[in-house]
Amino acid sequence: MVSQGSSPSLLEALSSDFLACKICLEQLRAPKTLPCLHTYCQDCLAQLAEGGHLRCPECRETVPVPPAGVAAFKTNFFVNGLLDLVRARAGGDLHAGKPACALCPLMGGASAGGPATARCLDCADDLCQACADGHRCTRQTHTHRVVDLVGYRAGWYDEEARERQAAQCPQHPGEALRFLCQPCSQLLCRECRLDPHLDHPCLPLAEAVRARRPGLEELLAGVDKNLAELEAARVVEKEALARLREQAARVGAQVEEAAEGLLRALLAQKKEVLGQLRAHVEAAEEAARERLGELESREQVARAAAAFARRVLSLGREAEILSLEGAIAQRLRQLQGCPWVPGPAPCPLPQLELHPGLLDKNSHLLRLSFENQQSQKDSGKEGAGSQGGEEAQGHGEDGATMERQGAAQPQSRDGAQTPKEDRAQVPQENGAQTPKADRAQTPREGRSQVPQEDGEVQTAGGGRSNKKRKFKGRLKSISREPSPAPGPNLEGSGLLPRPIFSCSFPTRMPGDKRSPRITGLCPFGPREILVADEQNRALKRFSLNGDYKGAIPVPEGCSPCSVAALQGAVAFSAGARLYLISPDGEVQWRRALSLSQASHAVAAMPSGDRVAVSVSGHVEVYNMEGSLATRFIPGGKANRGLRALVFLTASPQGNFVGSDWQQNSVVVCDGLGQVIGEYGGPGLHGCQPGSVSVDKKGYIFLTLREVNKVVILDPKGSLLGDFLTAYHGLEKPRVTTMVDGRYLVVSLSNGTIHIFRVRSPDS
Repeated sequence: MVSQGSSPSLLEALSSDFLACKICLEQLRAPKTLPCLHTYCQDCLAQLAEGGHLRCPECRETVPVPPAGVAAFKTNFFVNGLLDLVRARAGGDLHAGKPACALCPLMGGASAGGPATARCLDCADDLCQACADGHRCTRQTHTHRVVDLVGYRAGWYDEEARERQAAQCPQHPGEALRFLCQPCSQLLCRECRLDPHLDHPCLPLAEAVRARRPGLEELLAGVDKNLAELEAARVVEKEALARLREQAARVGAQVEEAAEGLLRALLAQKKEVLGQLRAHVEAAEEAARERLGELESREQVARAAAAFARRVLSLGREAEILSLEGAIAQRLRQLQGCPWVPGPAPCPLPQLELHPGLLDKNSHLLRLSFENQQSQKDSGKEGAGSQGGEEAQGHGEDGATMERQGAAQPQSRDGAQTPKEDRAQVPQENGAQTPKADRAQTPREGRSQVPQEDGEVQTAGGGRSNKKRKFKGRLKSISREPSPAPGPNLEGSGLLPRPIFSCSFPTRMPGDKRSPRITGLCPFGPREILVADEQNRALKRFSLNGDYKGAIPVPEGCSPCSVAALQGAVAFSAGARLYLISPDGEVQWRRALSLSQASHAVAAMPSGDRVAVSVSGHVEVYNMEGSLATRFIPGGKANRGLRALVFLTASPQGNFVGSDWQQNSVVVCDGLGQVIGEYGGPGLHGCQPGSVSVDKKGYIFLTLREVNKVVILDPKGSLLGDFLTAYHGLEKPRVTTMVDGRYLVVSLSNGTIHIFRVRSPDS
């Protein structure tokens, strides 16, 4: 006997989906099976048949319709048997709320039998208690299995009923199918066996199944093997697609970095050439001014002498003219003999010489190359062998790096070296790539010099020489050799944390009346985040896989802005108030904040028992009881009224990081307000600093909404470079948070959330 506990699984697995027609979405009626093994209602198939063919709605395979119509398709007796089992469990006449006995009307002539209490699994009849007792005592039915009707309806005997169930002959109602005609491959009842299959060799169904089961099982094993191969191929395809997306994002960032490096170099050369041009013009103008002064002086002397001589000749008497004639003649001869009109001084005219590559439409400073994965793996192994253990370790993590794609290595905005994995390919001036073996064998002493924005030359040792770069109005070729060693802001690692895309999901739920406007994010429990949707006045919970976990109730009328999770509580700001509520939504305390600030940033301290909030340029820290624990102004009282912290977070090291919109900078300070570092340089692109998050090592991730970027700063606030760009799917990023110190959660203005795993340099 089959155990009761396993019986319900039969219908749980089949009744909801397997027994439903995929065309009419109702329970199958007269089920017919197509050659592709998909089963539908006979009437539904008749509606799809057209021109002697029909297309399977699920696998889209074209199937020819038999000449006799869709009724000639094979009847699915397996589905029919399951349907009979379902109908028997759910059907039956009711008498006083219970099914009626099927034998009472036959024995007593009554119009309706008494209430049934049992069921015969062999006869498939419902029986009252008296008929059930008699059913067990007759010669013909004493071997029948009679079971309790309540247990049968509960599904306890489903598998046992299936074992005793017999398929009925469609031509002879009431007759069970018992034989298989071997030549015709047709199921027969006793009536069908007599004619026209009387002379055909037939087998009982059990014997026929034993003979044919091994062949079917062998075919099934082959299909299972194919399924395993298909599954493996699908996994490989998904992994390849994921690698493609990751590599595309990486290359996109590299292209952007390389383009920015080229632009910086070009702008530096522009500055140098324009400076030379200005110096040349200024020197020529100075020489011309000196010559003009001398000419004007001589001209004035000559004009005065000539004017005096004309007045004497015009107005003087004879005696007067003769008395002055000697002096006038001597002066005029003196002026005539002086070379007072020399030729113009030589002044070379500047001409601009452009690099031929800038005028060649077929010359590309940036170019992509494509390699299949196998060649990448092979070249990765070769690169590891030729470049030693250090670079082999860098290749082993990702299988293929941009090192073998002829990468140029532009510098980040503060002059630090861009990581090896983030290099972009820059071809040679003649279009050829630098051979990998040559690059691998180039010693560090032989590295090319990289032009800086100030026109100085940075040497391989990381210092600057005093020699000025002479560009002569010409764009020099970018070095294809690795850049010098990184500065101390990279902590000597040579690498930066980099993103690996995890998942993306929307935050709009069916009950939302408006599009989400995410104004706050924070970690919440193991691998969960809490989302403050100000537009829908909700605090929503999501897993890191995007599964919606419900919402935390908020006080009526509150629109949560910034949010932070503490030990067993949630703190959030709304308007000019700070709230602390339990996970069930019960308000534990509320505090009034300054009205001079439109929004207040909230951050949980690493200990989890205090919450910090920005108020009018200073930071207030409250404990779990709602008491003010401390209050400070970043940089001290001298900065009173000079700060406006719109975004705020606390690092695992206990420091505070805030986005100061009044100073347009990112400020890092300790728990007492002492400023550790502050950045407001050109790396902000003129944008107001946005949301800030800190990973477990103290790296700061700053959102720049206007340029669709998340940049990374070191723990002291020095800019290191870009972390996320538009190539990673960023479109107007709004707020971020860090989960477990290694998952960066980024919300966009349209309510979508992207999650990236932060791969640390030493991982």
